[in-house]
Amino acid sequence: MDHHHISAEHLSLEHLRTLIESHTPIALSEDARRRIIHCREYLDRKMANQEQPIYGITTGFGSLCNISVDRDQLSQLQKNLVMSHACGTGERVPNEIVHLMLLLKVQSLSYGHSGVQLCTVERLIDLYNHDILPVVYQQGSLGASGDLAPLAHLSLPLLGLGEVEWKGEIRPAAEVLTEMGWSPIELQSKEGLALLNGTQFMSAYGVWSLLKAQDLSRWADRIGALSLDAYDGRIEPFSDEVHFVRGHRGQLETARTIRQLLEGSQLIAQPKQHVQDPYSFRCIPQVHGATKDTIAYVATVLEAEINSVTDNPTIFPDEDVIVSAGNFHGQPIALAMDYLAIALAELGNISERRVYRLISGQRNLPHFLVAKPGLNSGFMIPQYTAASIVSQTKGLCMPASVDSIPSSQGQEDHVSMGSNAATKLARVVLNVERVLAIELFNAAQALEFRRPLCSSPANETMVARYRQQVPFIDNDEVMYPHIESSIQFLRNEP
Repeated sequence: MDHHHISAEHLSLEHLRTLIESHTPIALSEDARRRIIHCREYLDRKMANQEQPIYGITTGFGSLCNISVDRDQLSQLQKNLVMSHACGTGERVPNEIVHLMLLLKVQSLSYGHSGVQLCTVERLIDLYNHDILPVVYQQGSLGASGDLAPLAHLSLPLLGLGEVEWKGEIRPAAEVLTEMGWSPIELQSKEGLALLNGTQFMSAYGVWSLLKAQDLSRWADRIGALSLDAYDGRIEPFSDEVHFVRGHRGQLETARTIRQLLEGSQLIAQPKQHVQDPYSFRCIPQVHGATKDTIAYVATVLEAEINSVTDNPTIFPDEDVIVSAGNFHGQPIALAMDYLAIALAELGNISERRVYRLISGQRNLPHFLVAKPGLNSGFMIPQYTAASIVSQTKGLCMPASVDSIPSSQGQEDHVSMGSNAATKLARVVLNVERVLAIELFNAAQALEFRRPLCSSPANETMVARYRQQVPFIDNDEVMYPHIESSIQFLRNEP
């Protein structure tokens, strides 16, 4: 099987998506191997000849930066760093995000500015390629000295410590290493710091959320178009000229998408009794469009981040410079992730309002979308569920990035909280997916009450595929499996 070669060349988010979805194994390019070896050899020479302390390499960490460590203890210093910093707690990080963390860590170490041994990077690649996934916890990072606690958990298995999930079982890493015939890595100077400093926890969450956001943005348009037609809505607000005079790209793109999705619909073409539609239908271009523009912006931030060196100190072998600076600080992505959470939440907000309209007994649709309301509650309660989720999501939109709590005896006095921004963004993503799935459940039901008229070929094809998973509801039945099937439909449909 072909490998993706990790190199200094730009890694796009689209390429990253393909890599994840195709389960392509990774390997270092020759260029990356050369850079890693060159940097390590430079560091070894530098330390043999230099008397002055170098932060984190011959000194303690954080506020212990003024305490020098003897040469013969430098390996223990790095091992101690990894062990002492593995303070994660709370829920586990999902496997797909741990997988991404490994990949992004390898990418960041491959530029040859981190001073790691080649064997350390290759062991991270081994874990990635064999799906041996370190057990990492969601809580513990301040997102400023890098994602210290989660990256410590990611790194423990390199040393034969901590736990991994392999073939569906959680086991001590030491056991799995023995089975694979791998020896634990003996960390050299700087290596623990290279592994623990960096933004790969929040970046992995950010990338996962962004790729899902791109999918959900497409679904919001497709489902919104179905709802508009099922509600007997008007197409005029989606005409080009309206959006040309405002000039937001996402807005114009959304209006065109909705028109395309509704091409050939008998419903949209029929004469309308009402002069205008509620905002949740009429303003789809403005609301969905603003979210598209946000997604595009956040993509540029995350793409820059995943092609960066974010550990510390940063080593420049050719310039003979080692700089202790702050590339591990998560502020750039913390702000972007808070912004993306808000933009996605709005897709959920407007979706729930369309659900509410569809069940309201307006425009010749039956109350709660069932033929015999009263005896049947029909689609009354899925809207409650959507409302509950939307409300929770609003709470999750409080920005994490505006907070900071000093740490390390005041040495680390402003932190990004980007890790908290990242984990709550992922919750928002899953919440919005659930709300859109509920809207699809309602819109497909509503469409049946418009027969014999047909919606567009695009809508009818989507509904036909959906009906293979979720039935039309005639009389009351247990609803939660249908909501779950709707969620799976959004995940698995192209």
